[in-house]
Amino acid sequence: MSTVNISYVRPKEFILIGFPGMENYQIWISIPFCAMYVLALVANVLIIFLVKVNHNLHNPMYVLLAALSLVDLAMCSLALPKILQMFWFNDRTIAFEACFIQMFCVHFFSALESSILAIMAYDRYVALYNPLRYMSILSYRFLAQVFICLLLRDLILMGLVPVFASRLPFCSSNVIQHCYCDHMGVAKLACTDISMNSALGLFAISSIFGLDVIFIIFSYVLIMRTVVKIGSKDAFRKAVNTCSSHLFVILYFYTTLLFSLLVYRTGMKVQPQIHVMFAILYLLVPPVLNPLIYAIRTKEIRHALLKIILNKKIIPVNSQQRVKICI
Repeated sequence: MSTVNISYVRPKEFILIGFPGMENYQIWISIPFCAMYVLALVANVLIIFLVKVNHNLHNPMYVLLAALSLVDLAMCSLALPKILQMFWFNDRTIAFEACFIQMFCVHFFSALESSILAIMAYDRYVALYNPLRYMSILSYRFLAQVFICLLLRDLILMGLVPVFASRLPFCSSNVIQHCYCDHMGVAKLACTDISMNSALGLFAISSIFGLDVIFIIFSYVLIMRTVVKIGSKDAFRKAVNTCSSHLFVILYFYTTLLFSLLVYRTGMKVQPQIHVMFAILYLLVPPVLNPLIYAIRTKEIRHALLKIILNKKIIPVNSQQRVKICI
């Protein structure tokens, strides 16, 4: 009796469902997604432009803001155009290679955003704990070294995930119950044991997001302890008010990631529409909120923006006032 070797089955394309059971309403659902995407594009491009053209913003704090905006642009732009194309033109197919390229890009830039958030948490701690030595501690050379190390970590770990997933045999179905090529959403289509892929994904998430979360929490604990030591009620109130908004964005970013992780790995009984909605908002909400929370509320960014809009010289803020906790 002949046997069929299914050690490697590679379909030409995958089919994205989007919101299962809501195909007739997806064109209406796409309207707020499109509006948020346009807002994210405009806001993040504006932040990058302001930091680039304004010499008063050439310090580590604003360079990190520009880097965060650049990563936000990449993270949402690598998935949202295809999602909108699917909703508007009912084009649900995605090539095999394109699917795994999208998988890598989405997960890689998500990891890179987490890395930048961790660096920014340390930046705010240094700004409060030792403001006089801020520029010497957070030198461009030091930031470049840290960023390159984290970049290589994210690149290697997130690069292995789609490589191993692309070697799975997809011999039963090529229909993805999602809006984009998420790792576990694709891996679950394989007709073989995916425990190694699941373990690899969990290891990558723990090594990147887990360590970053621990570092961010530790940094903010040090920030609050330093504010308490200062003993100023105004400083404490200002730190709480401003850092709370930052922490909201951070909590949203990691909570949606944890939600998706638990749904896939614990078999939580969650409606697929809710899962897909959280997955899209995970890509869209941070790029929209980050410019508002981290940049627009910053006095120097507002001065630079007004200077361009009003086309007149605005007196720059004193250099000793530029570095402020969580602003």
